[in-house]
Amino acid sequence: MANSYTQIDIHLVFAVKGRQSLIKVEWKEVLYKYITGVVQNHKHKMLQINGMPDHIHIFIGYHPAHPLPDLVEEIKTSSNKFIKDNCLTPFKFAWQEGYGAFSYSKSQREFVINYIRNQEAHHQQRTFKEEYLEMLQKFEVDYNEKYLFDFLDMTQDE
Repeated sequence: MANSYTQIDIHLVFAVKGRQSLIKVEWKEVLYKYITGVVQNHKHKMLQINGMPDHIHIFIGYHPAHPLPDLVEEIKTSSNKFIKDNCLTPFKFAWQEGYGAFSYSKSQREFVINYIRNQEAHHQQRTFKEEYLEMLQKFEVDYNEKYLFDFLDMTQDE
């Protein structure tokens, strides 16, 4: 029987419901370790994970035997439960519906890893909305702004 071989790198992006800044520095590493476990339990390889208080970036070596929408749903559902079960925030926590998924070649890995690793620096220059819209445009993804994440009315300082 022939084997199947793949090399698929996927960059996932999704936000906290209502774009609330609920992911705190004090517990984000524990959350990232938990999400890494979820990813690896499904035979994907965690390449990089990081984010900001209102959104997360996950870069994985994707294993095609597990459908991507199922993986994202499991990450969101189980991490939401993990946050609640461990009382990591006194506020009601939930992820927004939807996500972004962008594919990269192996030659782009280091760029994406460094980009995700340096989220804090990137967001001193631009907002999550600007970042996300730029990704959609760069990858020529057709989108309807009405169906994007709930970008609350934010000031320029966001």
